[in-house]
Amino acid sequence: MPKLFIPGPIDVSKETFAAMSQPMIGHRGSEFERLYASTQPGLQELGGTTRPFFLSTSSAWGVMEASLRNLCVKKVLTLCCGAFSDKWFDVAKSMGLSAEKIQVEWGDAIAPATVRAKLEEGGFDLVTLIHNETSTGVMNDLVGLAKVVKSFPGVLFVVDAVSSFSAVPIEMDALGIDVLLAGVQKALALPPGLTVFACSEAAIERAKGQANRGYYFDFLEFAKNAEKHNTPSTPAISLIFGLQHILGVIAAEGALNRYARHAANNALIHAWGARHGFKNFAPAGNQSVTLTCFHTPAGFDQGSFIKTLKAKHRFVINGGYGKIKGLTFRISNMGNETAATLNELITAMDDVLE
Repeated sequence: MPKLFIPGPIDVSKETFAAMSQPMIGHRGSEFERLYASTQPGLQELGGTTRPFFLSTSSAWGVMEASLRNLCVKKVLTLCCGAFSDKWFDVAKSMGLSAEKIQVEWGDAIAPATVRAKLEEGGFDLVTLIHNETSTGVMNDLVGLAKVVKSFPGVLFVVDAVSSFSAVPIEMDALGIDVLLAGVQKALALPPGLTVFACSEAAIERAKGQANRGYYFDFLEFAKNAEKHNTPSTPAISLIFGLQHILGVIAAEGALNRYARHAANNALIHAWGARHGFKNFAPAGNQSVTLTCFHTPAGFDQGSFIKTLKAKHRFVINGGYGKIKGLTFRISNMGNETAATLNELITAMDDVLE
């Protein structure tokens, strides 16, 4: 099979697949409880929190919608700068919630000052942010935005760190993040189907007052079961075996070394693009360190480039997404990639260009 250098799912190692192939265990016994508990220290370190991490058998969108259902009482403010952050607003409206958005052009980042001005209008009790917008390659200023949101008492802050978790430092407790969530198919380098998330005490207290939380994504059910190192409903046990394995790999590498590796690999792709005259779609200072989104120059046959790269070298990168499809292309460097594997990709892309 071709090797994936797309924004997700990404390449999964043979060792991870082997870990996922362990004999099946029951999910209501001590074996699973030990498995669940084994994931907590690593997830808490990567998320910068002492709060428990819940394991949801779903895509990240399940928990993103659940955050609205569990936490929005008055009105939600969605911060929109690309396909996925824009969709969060649409989901809120489809649920019948009172919602407003701050909309910037795709390729721009959310400015903390703009968020402050909007929250000063009053009436909001929830803010949603996609930290790293994979459709545009924009990484928003999490620290600056969190500082603004937390200066408004009673406003909770939900952060989608799907494509940044484990690749850059995230300090949930220090920043006052109320829900931190991540799908495992991106920087954690696992197959899709599992979302990890943590909730602040304030988020759990807010959920207690919500009458229509449902069951599958009820934060209180997750919290109650987490006390016993378990999940509300049948979990994706094989994926959790994989999660246990990858967290061990991360611990052996060291979180700081992992962050540095992602930054260095990202710089290799940036340098390749600059050498060929490809302009980064995201602005300087807000460029993702897990993927790069390049403008497609006039006259450049993006489709042929991507198809030839796959056919000749068995590497897969992505064209643009949503309304910038064809106008951009994207290259991932997240997960298990090293300087050696990125240089293999670069050599192959150079060959296709020549």
